[in-house]
Amino acid sequence: MKALLFLLLATAEASRSGGGRCEPGCVCRGDLRFAICSRALFSRLPGRVPPSTELLDLSHNSVSVIPERSFGRNRKLRVLLLQNNNLSVVEDGGFSQLEFLQKLDLSWNRISSLSRGFSLGLALLRDLRLAHNRLTSLDSRSFLHLDALQRLNLSSNCIRTIHVRSFFSMSSLRRLHLGGNRLTSLRGGVFSMLRSLEVLDLAGNRISETEAAVFKPLASVTLLNLADNRLSSVHFKTFVNIHAYSAHVLLEDNPWSCDCDLQRAFRKLRSVQRLFLDDYDNLTCEGPPVLRGHRLADVDDELCVAETVTVLVISVTVVITVLAAMLMGERKRKRKKRGSTGRSRETCRMSRTTEASL
Repeated sequence: MKALLFLLLATAEASRSGGGRCEPGCVCRGDLRFAICSRALFSRLPGRVPPSTELLDLSHNSVSVIPERSFGRNRKLRVLLLQNNNLSVVEDGGFSQLEFLQKLDLSWNRISSLSRGFSLGLALLRDLRLAHNRLTSLDSRSFLHLDALQRLNLSSNCIRTIHVRSFFSMSSLRRLHLGGNRLTSLRGGVFSMLRSLEVLDLAGNRISETEAAVFKPLASVTLLNLADNRLSSVHFKTFVNIHAYSAHVLLEDNPWSCDCDLQRAFRKLRSVQRLFLDDYDNLTCEGPPVLRGHRLADVDDELCVAETVTVLVISVTVVITVLAAMLMGERKRKRKKRGSTGRSRETCRMSRTTEASL
């Protein structure tokens, strides 16, 4: 009886674990089509995962390499979680067998570059997470085959450079997270194909300048986050070129140089009905020193008044100086004229005296 009971339990467990093909350290449920191998101390990918698995969780292990064609036995995977490993190398075609994969999480690893073959086979991928890695630049090879991608998280890397064609194949992208990197400027054309983009997060970079047309292609954007950068001024054309129906722009925690030009630019932007400066009341001045720490909203009405007064004082001073110079010149001219007339009279008087004596 006990032997029969043991056999029944073993059969049920085998059914749940996908026919007994589950790697030790993993929990496989064939009926639910998932395999949980998190925190199993793996240093390489497990070899025995049921072929019917659609969700494979390999997070919090020590896997360092994804070899070429690694998942040939798991072509049905839809979700692959590899966050919090030691991944530094993804060989070309490492995910090429995963034609049905929709979500790939590679965050919190040590990936420093993406090769041309990184995205091979990922034509249906919708969600790619590469946050907290060591990427330094993006180029035209990085995301070649990700035509269906809708979410891309690249936050908290070391990205300094984004080449113009980096996102060229991503016409379906809706959310792009680039916060916490080392970008210093934004070149025109870098977002040229992202007409479906709704969220662009650039917070926590070192951006101090942007080309005027850089955001122009973002016809669907609803949130543009530029908070916590190094912007000291803003140009009206940079944001008015966004032709989205409703775009919310965040600009808090930048070192604003508060002057009349900044006040004029913000006044114009706030009058554009399709743009919303949600954190305008929190913007603070970094310069000039007399205004440091003051809210822009508290001093913006005075900036142009002060500048107008300064210009008026300078203008009046110039006018007074010119008038004084003209007056002094006229006085000198009159003195010379009087001196010349006096000398002429004296000459005539002496001439008449000489004639009389003769």
